[in-house]
Amino acid sequence: MIKNHNKHHTPYASPVIHQKTGNLVDLQGRRITYLRLAITDRCNLRCRYCRPEDGVPFIPHKEILSFEELERLVAIFCDLGIKKVRVTGGEPFSRRGCMPFLVRLRRIDRVQHLHITTNGVKTSRYLDELAAIGLDGINVSLDTLDHNRFREITRRDYLDSVLQTVHGALARGTPLKINSVVLEDTSDDEIIQLAGLARDFPITLRFIERMPFSGTVRTARLKNGNLSLRLKRIFPEIEECNVDIPTTARIFTMPDFKGNLGIIQGYSRLFCQRCNKVRITPSGMLKTCLYDNGALDLKKLLRDGAGDYEIRKAIINCVQKRFANGHEAERFSSRASEPSMAMIGG
Repeated sequence: MIKNHNKHHTPYASPVIHQKTGNLVDLQGRRITYLRLAITDRCNLRCRYCRPEDGVPFIPHKEILSFEELERLVAIFCDLGIKKVRVTGGEPFSRRGCMPFLVRLRRIDRVQHLHITTNGVKTSRYLDELAAIGLDGINVSLDTLDHNRFREITRRDYLDSVLQTVHGALARGTPLKINSVVLEDTSDDEIIQLAGLARDFPITLRFIERMPFSGTVRTARLKNGNLSLRLKRIFPEIEECNVDIPTTARIFTMPDFKGNLGIIQGYSRLFCQRCNKVRITPSGMLKTCLYDNGALDLKKLLRDGAGDYEIRKAIINCVQKRFANGHEAERFSSRASEPSMAMIGG
């Protein structure tokens, strides 16, 4: 795929700051180079592990960061060493103007890698435009290939639309990952069927531990089992790869597979020491850990008239206070109910 190198300077150039750019490092020495940007809490699915059946109240539109505010923040974070930006939701294509926004992000200097995470329901219509801007990758959320199970998990009947996105991305050569949440009732047969996508196509199929972000009152501790041992039981020939770049996923190869399998142990939190990402929620909170309650109100800074220098300084100070791991963040941010993942940025 030919990348679009005809980028223009962003109008949000930061002033010179007496601190080395690319110096966004926490007290554990982890360099932050990856920003997840949630542009909406809206979604056209109602996955049972993300939202209660009757839904959750949506954030009022005026409380969601505007695209202009988001672009300004991306430029500021790139000045601080962010190299990879992932646009998420909710479902990002549920927000009008998502595609033009991605085009503008592609033009921002120092956005070296631009990705999107989507449920795939509406995405197929944008695949040509995404390829044209040189998108570096699409992550599609897909928990089953069975129509009845898909309807049971998501409370919607859109599996065919999701598969159209998957095969359309493959046909265009767009790098593709599939994220699949393993639920308590996910069967071995479902895992084998999903893994077949990585056998037949050059994709990474990542199985994800369920996490406590369902938008409901917190009850018992989740029962995820051991995904690593389960995969080794189901696929005895599986072998783990050594990965040089920072990642929250463990990647595995299988003989005769065109792609790879992976696991993301977000509930076990076994990857915290190599986590290089921060998140901005739709309402403008900076989260330095998935499990914190929000570490910095970026929206308030923006709308109170803070300059880029002040915002950069606040971000640096915030990241330096980042929790050592997700368990520590969860203890400090104890809460009786679980936020919806759509309000965090999936």
